[in-house]
Order: sequence, then C-alpha cells, then structure tokens
Amino acid sequence: MNDLWNNLNGSPNIQTIGEIGVVTRGSLTEGVEMKLNPNRSVEDVKAGKFVVIEGYKNQFFSMITDLTLDATNPDILLYPPRDGDQLLHSVLNGSSTYVTVALRPMLMLEQGEEIVDEPRPVKTIPSHFSKVVEADEEDVSRVFGSEDKDDRFFNLGTPLDMDTPVCINLNRFVERSNGIFGKTGTGKSFLTRLVLCGLIKNEKAVNLIFDMHNEYGFRAMKEGGGQGSSFVKGLKQLFGNQVALFSLDPESSRQRGIQPDHEVYIAYDQIAVEDVIALQDELQLNPTAAESAYLVYAMYKNRWLRQLLSVDGPDVEQFAEDIGANKSSLSALHRKLKRIDNFPFMVNRLDGADAVDTMMDYIDRGIHIVLEFGRQTSMLAYLLVANILSRRIHEQYVTKSEKFYASQNPEDQPRPLVITIEEAHKFLNPATAKQTIFGTIAREMRKYYVSLLVVDQRPSGIDEEVLSQLGTKITALLNDEKDIQGVLTGVSNANGLRSVLASLDSKQQALVFGHAVPMPVVIKTRNYDEAFYKAMGDLSDEERTEKAAAASAAIFGD
Repeated sequence: MNDLWNNLNGSPNIQTIGEIGVVTRGSLTEGVEMKLNPNRSVEDVKAGKFVVIEGYKNQFFSMITDLTLDATNPDILLYPPRDGDQLLHSVLNGSSTYVTVALRPMLMLEQGEEIVDEPRPVKTIPSHFSKVVEADEEDVSRVFGSEDKDDRFFNLGTPLDMDTPVCINLNRFVERSNGIFGKTGTGKSFLTRLVLCGLIKNEKAVNLIFDMHNEYGFRAMKEGGGQGSSFVKGLKQLFGNQVALFSLDPESSRQRGIQPDHEVYIAYDQIAVEDVIALQDELQLNPTAAESAYLVYAMYKNRWLRQLLSVDGPDVEQFAEDIGANKSSLSALHRKLKRIDNFPFMVNRLDGADAVDTMMDYIDRGIHIVLEFGRQTSMLAYLLVANILSRRIHEQYVTKSEKFYASQNPEDQPRPLVITIEEAHKFLNPATAKQTIFGTIAREMRKYYVSLLVVDQRPSGIDEEVLSQLGTKITALLNDEKDIQGVLTGVSNANGLRSVLASLDSKQQALVFGHAVPMPVVIKTRNYDEAFYKAMGDLSDEERTEKAAAASAAIFGD
C-alpha cells in the first residue's frame, strides 16, 4: 500500500540495493533476460553495469548489455495513460508493462569460491526465476582482486554506480601486447598514464615510451581543462630517478624547464631499408621503391642512405643507371627521402654514445625511458625514429633472450620491456604490419620479452591479425562502427559488448576486457590527482618541505 501511495504522489520507492529482478529466459549462446523489478526505475539501470545472478549452485557474474520496454498486450500501448493519471500508471507498471534487461554472464563461480589463476568460463545458465542482485564490494574483489593484498593487481577505476576498485592483473598484462583505444578527446593519454604508473610502481616491466606530444615525461595538460592548475604530473615527477627523459629536441625541452638525461641523435648509417619501407604510406612511395632501395644497399651496405642522399638531383638518373635501378623509381625515392635531411636529430656521424646503447644500459638497470619529440611532431619523424630505435632494441633483446634460453641462468634473463607507441594504425596498418618491427613484436607474444602498448583513435586502421593478438584492450568511447568492430576483433560474443561500448560517456569511462581481467567490465576511471600521486609514492609540497627539514635537522641539529 505504501508503494502505491508513493507512486500516486509521483515519488516511486526505488530500491538502491538488493534484488533488481529475476531471470525469465535465455540461452548459453545469446545470454539471459531478466524482468526488472517493478519498483526499480529503468532509468537507474545502465548498459555496462556489473550484476550477479544467484543460481542454486553457482554465481554468474554478468554485464547488462541492453534494455527493452515490453507489454503483455500490444493494445495497452495504443491508449497510454495521461500524465496526471498516476493510479493507472501504477496499476499497469510491472503487470501489463514491464522492462526486460539483457544480461551477458561472463564468469561463473561456485558459491563462496575464489578465483585462483584462471577464470572459469560460463558453461551453463541459471535456472528460471534466479535472483539478479547488484554486485557489492566483496563480489568485485573476488573477481578482480585487490591491490591492497597482492602487487599483481592495480586499481584502474570503479564499476558503474559503485565505489570499489576494479583492478587489472599486471602479471597477465605484460604477458602480451595490449591496446588503449578511444576517439579523440576521450582521455587515451590519461588512461595510458594510469597503466604506465601501475607498471612502474609495481615493477612489472621496463617501459620505453615514444612520447609524440610530450605528455608522459614531465608535466602535461590536464584532460578537459578544469578549475585550478591546468597541468598534471608526468612520470618523471612521480617516480624521479626511476624514469629517464630522452629528447630528440633538447632545446624545446629546456625551454619547458626540463633538463633531459640524454639527447638523441641518429646517424644516416643506422637507417635500414626496412625502416624506409615502414614509411611507405607516409612518403607515398611506389611499390618499386623497396626494390630500388635494396639495389643501393647491395652496393653500399650500411652507407646506402647517406650515399643516396648525397647525390645531386640532376645526377640521380646516372646513379640509377650505375647500380641497375629504375631511373624514375630511384628519382622518386631520392626526392621523397630528402625530407629526412630537414630533421635536426639526423647526423652523418655520431660524436657521442649511440642512443640505443645508452637506452639498453638504462633498460638493463630497470630505468624507464620517455623519449620526447619536442617540436619534431611530424608523423614522418615519429615513424622514422620509433621504427629505427625499436628495431635495434628488439635485435638486442633477441640476442639476450637466446642467450638466456641456452644458459637457463636466471641472471641472463632479460627484463620484460613494454614499448608504448601512439598513432598505432600508422605502424600496424594491413599494408605495413607484416614489414615493420611492431608487427613482428605483436605476433611474437613476448617470445623475446618485448611487448607493445598501442594507443590509437582508429583501431579499424590496424591489421586484424595484430588486433586479434592484443591481450587486453582498454577502450574509451568509439562512435564509428568500423572502429567498434575493429576493437572487438577476436572477441567472443562481441554483440553484447558492441552496445555497451557505444553507450560509454565521452569522459572518464572505459570498457576493459581481455587477458588481464577475468571478465569485461565498464569502469569510471580513477582520478589522476593529488590522491593518486600520493598512492604512487609522490610527496606533496608540504611533505617535501617537512622531509627536507627533518633531514636538515638530522645533519645539523635543531
């Protein structure tokens, strides 16, 4: 009677905890349907919400994927009640009209069972009229682990309408290459910083970050602006000497108040033909360009590019004739590669240490590297540098790995390396993925202790084989149907996730699924703020002052 009275007064008695509905139908392949409790508001039930179906023997951890308004008799809908007719609303609600909620069971556990290592796939379905309840903190902890109890886990955020941490398993995360996706402006860099912080804090892998827009090393612009400070701290500020800043544009770094740990220069003789082939789309090279480049290499070996670019324009045809190359093809290759001469980081010979040798020294000591590009933000510069350095570092990792496999000596085991690249579709599109070092790394499944963290707004541009090899995907909002289809490549029962992905908020929400989580889950991402800095071990200005004063007192006395 109280419920009816509340409804008559326009204030429905909405439950916030406990049972939200019962299972009415379903199948193992298509998922199950739940009839929403009539005293629950459909507007409080959201796609992506984490719920638990209470079976007789098992609990089914599930995700809401769709909602439907239904009626027992279609004729009722022809004569809907008027706005002021609350009595008729209340009579019809739940009996003649009702809400059907589509659920996708993702994980099945026996009552009271804990996840040990491998999640148990769903092999059956709950019976008719099984209760569906909101997940609580204990449920989330059972499924996703707790970073307070185990350093394998790192908190990425909270489920929708909940305030309990959802963690990814970092040990499983670094076992494969992974991807972070989302359309422009949805916070991909923010998500990437969160993941990198987890890897650094928990010491699960060494990171090499190709920082195209100078967003990861030192301070970066706050996502979406906001009140107060418009900057957030970078990895160097949070982790100090655990992170080294390398710079392709040291002048730009210094103008921003940053002193790089190492300045990076690349010699022409360090560029292989494979590095140029990777630039095929960016330079709009014709199919015979690779053949012409290999002919130059056959004669001049490592000096091939320096020799080619040293030829004056009018003499290129004679040069082509001398080496037996097609004149027009070599002329086009020469003309387009001349753009490389404009990069200030390109030199004929290195005066100091080789950048790759220096990077490997830092990596072997467990120090993470952020390579800033400064003002050198052209896609050509980014593709060229990332390809050259990654190819040569990978070669050294292959050598180290084979030594370890032969000796079985733990001291020879390489440190796991995660290479972060932005604009990944430029490196991994179908035309170049099989030729670039990044396609090789993605397919190797960390065989040589190297994996990728790819960051991109256009997953549809990435080769399908590479997408299917990505172990874990963290995906913010995507609107384009091709991108949604691309990011779900290789995912079973993708239809339910498709609607969830399309309904994400444009900020601070992401769908996490794959190897590092037991089941897909939508999260509100963790705030990247002072509380987060402190959790990473960073000190506030006040704490730094107090620590410095205490150190001074210990040395000099009061």
